[in-house]
Amino acid sequence: YNLETEKDPVVIVISTTGTGEPPDTARKFVKKIQDKTLPPDHFAHLQYGLLGLGDSEYMFFCNGGRTVDRRLQELGAQHFYDTGLADDCVGLELVVDPWIDGLWLALKEALQLQKEKEGMSNAVNAVSSSLSPAPHAVHELKLSSEIQNLKLEDKGARDSDTLSQKQDDINLVAPARDTEPSLVHSVPPVSQSALNIPALPPEYIEVEFQDTQGENPHLSSLISEGTTFEVPVTKAVQLTREDAIKTALLLELDIADTAFEYQPGDAFCVICPNNVSEVEKLLHILGLSEKGDDFLCVKVKQGTKKKGASRPQHIPERSTLKFILTWCLEIRAVPKKAFLRALVECTSDAGEKRRLQELCSRQGASDYTRFIRDSNVCLLDLLRAFPSCKPSLNLLIEHLPKLQARSYSVSSSNLYQPGRLCFVFNVVEFPAGPSRPVSRKGVCTGWLAELVAPLLHPSKNSEDTKGESSSTEKISIFPRPNNAFHLPADPSVPFIMVGPGTGIAPFIGFLQHRQKLREQHKDWEFGETWLFFGCRHQDRDYLFKQLQCFLENGTLTHLKVCFSRDSSTAEVAPPKYVQDVLRLCAKEVARVLLKERGYFYICGDKKHMADDVSDAVVDILSMEMEADKLEAMKILAMLREAKRYLQDVWS
Repeated sequence: YNLETEKDPVVIVISTTGTGEPPDTARKFVKKIQDKTLPPDHFAHLQYGLLGLGDSEYMFFCNGGRTVDRRLQELGAQHFYDTGLADDCVGLELVVDPWIDGLWLALKEALQLQKEKEGMSNAVNAVSSSLSPAPHAVHELKLSSEIQNLKLEDKGARDSDTLSQKQDDINLVAPARDTEPSLVHSVPPVSQSALNIPALPPEYIEVEFQDTQGENPHLSSLISEGTTFEVPVTKAVQLTREDAIKTALLLELDIADTAFEYQPGDAFCVICPNNVSEVEKLLHILGLSEKGDDFLCVKVKQGTKKKGASRPQHIPERSTLKFILTWCLEIRAVPKKAFLRALVECTSDAGEKRRLQELCSRQGASDYTRFIRDSNVCLLDLLRAFPSCKPSLNLLIEHLPKLQARSYSVSSSNLYQPGRLCFVFNVVEFPAGPSRPVSRKGVCTGWLAELVAPLLHPSKNSEDTKGESSSTEKISIFPRPNNAFHLPADPSVPFIMVGPGTGIAPFIGFLQHRQKLREQHKDWEFGETWLFFGCRHQDRDYLFKQLQCFLENGTLTHLKVCFSRDSSTAEVAPPKYVQDVLRLCAKEVARVLLKERGYFYICGDKKHMADDVSDAVVDILSMEMEADKLEAMKILAMLREAKRYLQDVWS
């Protein structure tokens, strides 16, 4: 496929990752089209439609799609269909579904126009003629908070991707006296509606068990992002007290004998397995417990109707079944509607079948969002809730996504601790709920906590110092540089760091690095450094007591802390959150940013902190500049554009 010569309409679907970058699979393409030597008519022959996927919780919403769209326009390409920008914050399907609905007619019209230009009179039959007219085009299908109450109109079932469920086929999942919907039970109007459900995706994988033995692939073969390193865990420390709401751990890795390189502010990825118990339960439900250690061959099914079918890159051609379920497939992933549609055909109970049809239908969109997407229901939860559903192994390989490596911020400096890499994380807890009957720990954080448990709680007979390792426990990692979150190149430039909770992790690396630079270059001029840190309780989860040492030796100029859950007997209550402390230091913050052209770093939770900090900075700029809020927001945008207001956040 070559865009340089392609004359047929092109459909582009692209997500956004990191700090507004395109995904790894698209970076080479984006770099190529950004070549400044390309002429302005380079893609004049190209017609395209673009769907951007993003999350407005993050600063650069749909920037991957916007970047490609803007550059293609600059190079002469033309839209045959308007750009769609879908927001995962409120539900991708609110834009994706209507965008796809209108796509087929737009494709048909584009192809017809192309044939007419080529002098051909016959109408294009590529798309069903039963399509209804698309609504009048708008420049962009943007999603905002106002769209949450939008009711999508049914434009009629499309032969190519929907099936109609007759009213007389309706079977209620539970007795009529139940008035509240749930994962397994529906209520009117969904339970009494004729359904528009997706067409059954064609199967394209076949699995064959083999009697032969062998070895599973090395974990490095599962990663396409770069070189992997298998490194020992040399130290583990619990930073929070046992009675803290969250458990925070610090792990130290030995990278001395590797070529692994990093700078403070960078991230790295941990290749982690699925929970062993969950894999065993899944094998049991599938009736494959005795075949877990058997080798199998995965290949494309002969005669499949799926165009361009190929074995997924993250699935080895030959390995054991347990290896695939443990290391290759994200068994915790929220099932997509296409997967639900495939599971319908594997379900024998009529009531369960009907409910799965509802959950993947247009009419059941809100139920899908509430009971599956927002509840983080996974395949194991579904198979427990719908016991007559018995999917084949090939369906799991076709529909479950790749088990992604987990990313963590580096919390150390190679200058301060040569040959060592440290990182900090909370052990994530997912409580049980109506759609998920059991509580779970995070895939990676739960595994790491279990892995280092002997270091945290050594046996009485052990001579090891608590937290120190004499074992050979190793994990596989690979680097993920974050060039947009490094220390200022000029050490004389002041900077402010805001990192509540484990968001402080990269700033420990910053301060360690700065301390060593001060020791090695006593003739250099160093700018002032500010750190705003917050946690719930001073005595339970004040993660790094060494902050006081940085303050005493001059590495850290100003340390501002707050504790949101501690009670106070003072007449004036102390500030609870970092944004409150920022406002108390408004003059100093404005001076660093405006007069001294300093940097501002934020790390931590996006949903509950980063936006509040941004609002506080806008208020500070507005007050200190005596400008209105809109002007202050423009200044903040300029700081972001100049890479002086930097975020490393997660949701």
